[in-house]
Amino acid sequence: MTETTNTTPQENGNGQLSLSTDAARQLSTTTKTPPQMQEITSRWLLRLLPWVQCSGGVFRVNRRLTYTLGDGRITFSTTGSAVRVIPAELTELAPLRGFDDMEVLEALADRFTQREVESGEEIVAEGNPVDQLVLIAHGRVAKIGHGAYGDEQNLGVLADGDFLGEEVLTNGGQFPFSARAKTATTVLTLSRQEFERIADQSPGLREHLAGWRAAGAHARNAYGEAAIEMSSGHTGEAVLPGTFVDYEQSPREYELSVAQTVLRVHTRVSDLYNQPMSQLDQQLRLTVEALRERQEDELVNNKEFGLLHNADFSQRIRTRSGPPTPDDLDDLLAVVWKDPAFFLAHPQAIAAFGRECSKRGVYPQSSEVNGNRVPAWRGVPIFPCNKIPVSGTRTTSFLLMRTGQENQGVIGLHQTGIPDEYQPSLSVRFMNINEKAVISYLVSAYYSAAVLVPDALGVLEDVELGRNG
Repeated sequence: MTETTNTTPQENGNGQLSLSTDAARQLSTTTKTPPQMQEITSRWLLRLLPWVQCSGGVFRVNRRLTYTLGDGRITFSTTGSAVRVIPAELTELAPLRGFDDMEVLEALADRFTQREVESGEEIVAEGNPVDQLVLIAHGRVAKIGHGAYGDEQNLGVLADGDFLGEEVLTNGGQFPFSARAKTATTVLTLSRQEFERIADQSPGLREHLAGWRAAGAHARNAYGEAAIEMSSGHTGEAVLPGTFVDYEQSPREYELSVAQTVLRVHTRVSDLYNQPMSQLDQQLRLTVEALRERQEDELVNNKEFGLLHNADFSQRIRTRSGPPTPDDLDDLLAVVWKDPAFFLAHPQAIAAFGRECSKRGVYPQSSEVNGNRVPAWRGVPIFPCNKIPVSGTRTTSFLLMRTGQENQGVIGLHQTGIPDEYQPSLSVRFMNINEKAVISYLVSAYYSAAVLVPDALGVLEDVELGRNG
């Protein structure tokens, strides 16, 4: 008789003893995150700017009267290797500011001579008579002076669009420094003889220059503002000067800008699919985040009120050698030396600065701001902002600013209390439900920025990110 042995499926290694995880998931509730969005950044600029209420939608910046100094930049046109100054751009020179006779400007532009300068070659020499106007079309030029004991001093860097020797248009003088090419450089030069030849043929130009010289007789302080006369250190009964504070006749006004979009949600979606998260709330949250990102981008790059475009030309400096070094940030601090609040730079620029510090064995201290540790230089925190552009040649900018209305600094402008306000100066307004049962909401953010006085904002330009060595 044969004995039969009973075996279980587990012993045979065949069959399933328990519910599979795939089947079990049919009865489980999935844990979900809210919709994620890579575009969201820390938006430090929006968090750090003091925001001022702009009730009427327009903000006027009244300033003490300032006489134009003419520290602009000049633009050129190129045809192959030939470079020509754009005639209208010559009005960036202080003596020609406001001169609009295009025929004369065309004649002046035609008299410039193009010159190629090798690296290390001297363009003008310190102490020589100002006998030519030099426009830098392309390249980097170092300004070299001499100290009290004859040692060379680096006085800064000139580059594309800068110029020197504008005194050739007025009374002449001597070059206060030498200009030496740091790279291969293209310059355009206009001799005093050629300029005088054009001036002799143009009564309008002579009259304009005479008016400019007369305006230069106005007393002004180091910032170009109309002087306030006073007396000090006298004894006895000296006659005290009388004075008044003159104001700009046409102060600048900033209008609030707007970023808008129309958010559309189908009624079926908002009615039926709201658990565990409201569809409308999530759609609105991500839309608002995108609007705030656009707002910060506009505050940096808008040509009307953006900080990069509203920095005064006298407040723009260039790096000494290309990459951002501790010396360059020190130079920027010397430009905005009255209570600087913070630096703002692209994350790659901050990394480049860190590399330059490491090469020199310098290790900047960090600063704690709102519970976050950020790098700092000379005690001034450096915040990242990816809205600052990086050019195709891998150059960018550092910004440094003083903030606050009481400090005559940089401020943000907004208007709170607007209809259907969702966040400060941001409204969400119901528009309609169309024939396809789609609900529309108008989402609007209102904002602007103002630089109350020019020395509140400084820019370090042409910061190179890819320099090796």
